[in-house]
Amino acid sequence: MNIGDLVKLKSMSRRAPVRIGLVIDLVEKKCWRTDERGTQVNWNIVEPEPHAVVAINGNRLTIPIVDLETVSEER
Repeated sequence: MNIGDLVKLKSMSRRAPVRIGLVIDLVEKKCWRTDERGTQVNWNIVEPEPHAVVAINGNRLTIPIVDLETVSEER
């Protein structure tokens, strides 16, 4: 994944709308995943992971790269 790529969120459910955005930056951040680690947060055991800063509908969202997929630009 690179800056300038069109991406969409991997669908969490079939009813979720497809949201496409533009990658404007790549950063490293810590992310606590409650489904894997529970609700008791301990930042000392979490390593930073790659995130993309994505422009979607005029908003900037920082989203883990594992939760994104690149949109094909083929027509």
